Amino acid sequence: MEKKNIDWGNLGFSYMETDKRFVSNFKDGAWDEGALISDASVTMSECACVLQYAQTCFEGLKAYTTEDGHIVTFRPDLNAERMEASAERLEMPVFPKERFIDAVVQVVAANEAYVPPFGSGATLYLRPYMYGKNAVIGVKPADEFEFRVFCTPVGPYFKGGVKPLTIRVSDFDRAAPNGTGHIKAGLNYAMSLYAIMSAHREGYDENMYLDPKTRTKVEETGGANFLFVTKDNKVVTPKSGSILPSITRRSLVHVAKEYLGLEVEEREVFLDEVKDFAECGLCGTAAVISPVGKIVDHGKEICLPSGMTEMGPVTRKLYDTLTGIQMGRIEAPEGWIKVIK
Repeated sequence: MEKKNIDWGNLGFSYMETDKRFVSNFKDGAWDEGALISDASVTMSECACVLQYAQTCFEGLKAYTTEDGHIVTFRPDLNAERMEASAERLEMPVFPKERFIDAVVQVVAANEAYVPPFGSGATLYLRPYMYGKNAVIGVKPADEFEFRVFCTPVGPYFKGGVKPLTIRVSDFDRAAPNGTGHIKAGLNYAMSLYAIMSAHREGYDENMYLDPKTRTKVEETGGANFLFVTKDNKVVTPKSGSILPSITRRSLVHVAKEYLGLEVEEREVFLDEVKDFAECGLCGTAAVISPVGKIVDHGKEICLPSGMTEMGPVTRKLYDTLTGIQMGRIEAPEGWIKVIK
């Protein structure tokens, strides 16, 4: 299929309407068969549950053109499983895993002309989401829901590319101690909007959120998990019940252990030990890994030895290995790559 006339190398991380999206509706206790549609608009009641009480969850994953010309997506089964957990926590009907994966495949295949070519630095971002659709005025779950998947070609999440970021320790909490931090609920991201804009106004790229109970332990940023590297090359990732289980982070942990032979610890990480790490990165679907060069804790600067000019050496190896797997340059573990074409 002939590609769209898009300047692939200069795409930002922003929405571009594509040709098709998948839609399925839940009514009277069951999901319908669903279909690909051309209309990108959504119509609902002014009293829809999602508009009144934010009953919505979402996922994010990417499709790539590999070095040998195949179009693939990366570990969609884990996205499906995470959405199941989100739906259950928000009193929403689960959209079956097999149907989730099939919807992703249909959307990518139907929008093949928008899948960026290999080597362009761009990818096709997929956004599955679900929301309570019918009118609800009392505080209760909806009875009718809509599941949708759309896609859009995107460039790098951070415009500066691999330039290390400067982040601040936030005074805001991302999630409650026994709340919804472990699921991908829209309300979690609404909570982070003021905090991220405040950080930007003060000249920072992102926030470091601490655990909401004691405010002594590192959790995550508004949209990515943390990954640290010790001075003896041990990979450390924070562990907490209110951290979103990042698929990218889980994949990087496997890469560190099985591909690079590194020791990995998934444990509580205290803020006062961050100064002792050699490297720090933010990992997630959008950015893969973005290096952190400086963390500012209420005026006190923590400068990572890896510096402000490039990724640290271990972070770079992790990034290169995982993107190599995604792009088909390195053999993937069984089941990680879903070939679409």
